[in-house]
Amino acid sequence: MLDIPTDLPSELVPLSWLIGVWEGTGVIDYGDHSYSGEFTHRVSFSHDGGDYLNYSADAWLHDAEDPDTRTRLVAELGYWRLAIPATDGDAGPGLLPPVAPPVVRTADDIELLRNADGGFDLEAVLVHADGVSELYLGQIKGPRIDIATDAVVRPAGAKTYAAATRMYGLVDNHLLWAWDIAALGYELSAHASARLARVE
Repeated sequence: MLDIPTDLPSELVPLSWLIGVWEGTGVIDYGDHSYSGEFTHRVSFSHDGGDYLNYSADAWLHDAEDPDTRTRLVAELGYWRLAIPATDGDAGPGLLPPVAPPVVRTADDIELLRNADGGFDLEAVLVHADGVSELYLGQIKGPRIDIATDAVVRPAGAKTYAAATRMYGLVDNHLLWAWDIAALGYELSAHASARLARVE
């Protein structure tokens, strides 16, 4: 049973089913990199009153012969929000304060933002612990999210990583996700997937 907070800004209502901490296991299989063991994935979506969700994720690979031995994989931080153009009532860029009163949107205002497919355009900015940054664009439509990288920025010493897509869906009160990547000289193809249950 989903417990949707009642104090959300209207901009977050389409994303509200994500809020919480999710944990579960999944599989990795990419190019020549196939693993027989599962990995554990913990994802958190939270809000602090802004018109965005805070995101964090951690993953660990389990040794198939010794389940108590685990290797840290990705750690990510980021923000997810509906794609709404900034106004003079928004702060930024940087620390610049707003120069007009804030725009307070109602549920009706948000409904007017539906795209031609009946969903809402979405932006997600993710930063990996290895310095790779991704800007994803896509849409949320009911309990399903489809996003693809618009930009990938990586440090000079990072491994080759060119593009990605991610899909998230709420199925039987579980968060299912799949992550496809174009990396290490391979074309965009399946990389990892998992099934997560809400733990908080």
